[in-house]
Order: sequence, then C-alpha cells, then structure tokens
Amino acid sequence: MPIPRSPGFGRLLRSAVLCLSLSLGLIAHASSAAAHTNPMNNDPEVREAFDRFYNLDYPAAVGIFERYHVAHPGDPQATAYLLDALTFQELYRLDLLDTTFYSNDGFLTGRHATEEDPAKRDQILALADEAVSEADWRINKNPRDVDALFARAWVRALRCTYVAMVERAFGAGFRLATKARDDAYRALEIDPNYVDAKLIAGVYEYVVGALPLPFKFLIGFAGITGSKSKGMQMLKDAGERGSITSFDARTAIVLFLRREAHYPEAIEVIRSLKNQYPHDFLFCLEEANLRKDAGEGMVAVEAYRELLADNAKPGYFDSAKVELADFGLAEGLRGQRHDDEAAQAYERAASTNDVGPELKIRSLLAAGQCRDLNGERQLALHDYQSAIDAGPNTSRADTARKYLRSPYHGN
Repeated sequence: MPIPRSPGFGRLLRSAVLCLSLSLGLIAHASSAAAHTNPMNNDPEVREAFDRFYNLDYPAAVGIFERYHVAHPGDPQATAYLLDALTFQELYRLDLLDTTFYSNDGFLTGRHATEEDPAKRDQILALADEAVSEADWRINKNPRDVDALFARAWVRALRCTYVAMVERAFGAGFRLATKARDDAYRALEIDPNYVDAKLIAGVYEYVVGALPLPFKFLIGFAGITGSKSKGMQMLKDAGERGSITSFDARTAIVLFLRREAHYPEAIEVIRSLKNQYPHDFLFCLEEANLRKDAGEGMVAVEAYRELLADNAKPGYFDSAKVELADFGLAEGLRGQRHDDEAAQAYERAASTNDVGPELKIRSLLAAGQCRDLNGERQLALHDYQSAIDAGPNTSRADTARKYLRSPYHGN
C-alpha cells in the first residue's frame, strides 16, 4: 500500500528518514560472546579493520576490507564490511557525521552545498547491489539463513543512510529502511538471540513511534507502526549484548536522548563510548556538542578547547576534522555572547584546508552575524560576501545577501 499523503507529511517523512539514516548510520562495533552472530565478525582480520574504523583511519580499514572482500567472494557479509567503510569514509569527507548539521529543519528544507562524488556514489551503490544479490541467492536457497538476512538488512540500512543523507532522496530512503526492518525482524523471528538485528529493528520502532499522533494514524493504514519504548528496549539490548552492533546501538541511543533533550543520560552514554575509543575524534566532538546543547556554557567551550589541544598532539587522532571542533567552539562562545572570539573561531573553521562547502558557508554566515553584533560592519560584509561566493545558490547565501543590505541585530 502506498504511504498516504497530507499537508506537511513530506517534511515529516524527511525528518523520520533522516533520523533513521543517522541512527542506522553512525556506526561503530564491539565484540561479545553473549549473543549469536556471524563467525566472520570474530575474525582477527575483521576486528583489526574495525579497530582502524573506530579510530577514523578509514583508508586502512578500507584496505583491509578490500582484501577480505576478495578473499570471500559471494559472501554478503564480506561485501557489507567494505560497503560500510567506504560509505562512512565518504560521509566523513562530506562533514555529514557532525550531528549539529541536523539540529534544525534547515537540513530538510534548504538548498545545500554538499558535493557528491559521482565515482564514489557509483562504487557505493554497486557494492550495495552486489551484497543484496549475494544475500538473495543464499536466502533463496535457505530462507532461514539468518546471517544472510542480517547482511541484507545491514546493507539496506547503509544504502538508506547514503541516499538520505547525501542525495536527500527521502522517499527512497524510507522504502529501504522499511525493507531493512523487515529483514531484521525475520532474522529475529528465526533466532531471537541474533541480537545484532535488534539495532535495525529498534531504530525503526523508535523513529516511527516518535512521530506525532496524527501522522502515526495516517501511516497506520499502510501497515507502518512503531513504538518508542519497544525501540529503546531493543537498542539497549543490542548495546549490551550485540556482537557488532553494541556501539551502533549506543550511538543511536545518544542521538535519541539528545533529540529528547535528555542530555545527562546522553553524555553518560557517549562517555562510555569515549572510554573505549578515546582517540575517536567524533566521540570526543559529540561529548562537547552535548554539553553545549545542555546549556553548560563555558564547560562546553573548555571541552572544545581540550579537543583542539588533543588534536595538536602528534598522532593523537588518526583523522580529525578540526573545522568541526572550531565550529562547535564558535557556537559555544556565541552562546556565551563572546562574539569576537566566536567570529574568529568561525573564520578558522571556514579557512581550514579541505573544509566542506556546507560547513564553510555556515561558518562564514555565522561569523558575519557575530561581527555585526560586535560592531565590525566591514568585517561582517567580507564574511557575508565570502559565504555567497562559496555557495551562491544555497539557502544560507540568500540569508547572507539579506545581511549585506542590512546589519544583523540578533534574533
């Protein structure tokens, strides 16, 4: 049955798919013998690759998984490993793993400057097709092949993540998420102790369950239902017992707690992730982001400064997007009305080598606003014009043009 439509439903669907994509997508892994899993997940070579992955050494992880993929032809799990690493390497390059990007509906409705790499896109989608075909072949031979069902669910979730976050193809993303959910539930029906599958099913349950009541009523006619409490319970179980989804599930829990403004609980979970991988730049960044959103003011500012100081230590992070830390620092300083320091931090973020176009435009626009508030009109005009030059056809460029004509005076 097609999904029913109503005024505003498309925007809500985009929000739901984005949340599904983020939650299915911000992936890390941990091992546990408490639940059933594909034996491949405990292979030392796979564990080594994921250790590189957790520390954001994507080139090394991709290299190991490429060799593993060649050594295991026709196995959807081996193909999924490579797809996972390549997908998140690309998302990281595009600054799409910074959760502050999704903190408001501007991501859903605005025009943005994300630069998709067609060659990477084709490689990612081809691998997804390959893995699904491999899983289909095994499931056709044995409909109770839980390893193949989980692999297909995981691959569909990864494809959902890419098409929703990079291409903003939210309708296609929702269909993929639904198929991933179906595969995950089928795996759990066959083997209730295949706990990894609870990640995908739990995310879907929570996101659909979190939709406003009128929309849940509408989509209920299409057989689409969900429960926040059931979803969170499944995620907690995956977080405690999952073989390769423990980190995934806890990351999703952090995202949901953040969206519900349960910041102390979210900080507790992210710190547990940091304790296991203290050199994962994104986990460190997320704690600072959470403290900022929690209204901790200068505590958050100091967390960003500590992150930047750690990054200055040789070899501390394998791959750090220092511009994300500078942007977060600027946001924290701006919240404390330190407009001059905030403008400088925004401008540092915008001038970082290889900064993504979307973050550059966001930073320059915000820097111009801070300069205006600080009475530095000429510097503000320079920042606004630079934002327009960096992305003339974006929504933020439209805003910058507005402030070229009239100074920004605050909200």
